[in-house]
Amino acid sequence: MDNLTPQAQLRLEQVNLFTKLKSNHQGYPILQNISFQVFPGERIAIAGVTGAGKTSLLRLINRLTEPSSGKIYLDNQEYRQIPAIQLRQAVTLVLQESKLLGMTVQQALEYPLVLRGMPKQTIQQRVSHWVEQLHIPNDWLAKNELQLSSGQRQLVAIARALIIQPKILLLDEPTSALDVGTASHLMQIFIQLAETQQTTILMVNHQLDLAQMFCTRLLHLHQGQLLADKPASEVDLVSLQASLTQAETQAAEEWI
Repeated sequence: MDNLTPQAQLRLEQVNLFTKLKSNHQGYPILQNISFQVFPGERIAIAGVTGAGKTSLLRLINRLTEPSSGKIYLDNQEYRQIPAIQLRQAVTLVLQESKLLGMTVQQALEYPLVLRGMPKQTIQQRVSHWVEQLHIPNDWLAKNELQLSSGQRQLVAIARALIIQPKILLLDEPTSALDVGTASHLMQIFIQLAETQQTTILMVNHQLDLAQMFCTRLLHLHQGQLLADKPASEVDLVSLQASLTQAETQAAEEWI
């Protein structure tokens, strides 16, 4: 694989996000006063119950959503000063459900690099590298989206993101449709990528055992607020899991 070492420092300062449908003068808060800093090579897990604002936070960092107030910086440059296309070349988001846009797997993996005008040999090297690293069978490459399971599509979407070699990789439940073995292998790849390439990774994952395997730091969101920001070694995952389960149960009972 061609040698590229991405490095990025991310900083959020008093970021707020409100709904566009305004029930009052501001609207309903989705994220409130979010402030934290992320350094190159950090592996951050984002935990919280459904509706805590985890995916919204990833979308803000990828600039698919603009903050209602506050500022976000990439390498000390304010987000609004960076063209969106340029920013997304450095900050890549993998959603739970990704599309191949009518392409085969091979075409979908190549497409981001084709758009950048990269040499064909470089494209082939990167695709071959990540197909091998992620144990993607060669017979998948000719398949289209309808011929893949949800787990297979998820793995292809992750491969496509890794092929881009972003500075910051944002992952929204990347293992939700994967078997235990594949998910564990993927965590090891993310760790290696952060350690050797200094890629910054932020991952939303309800599977706290995988989060513990992966992360050096954990952010806990609750009702749109940053409840805790701790090194992974200081997090009591048993208590956190119990707290999240209780909160999910209470939320479900409110809808009954």
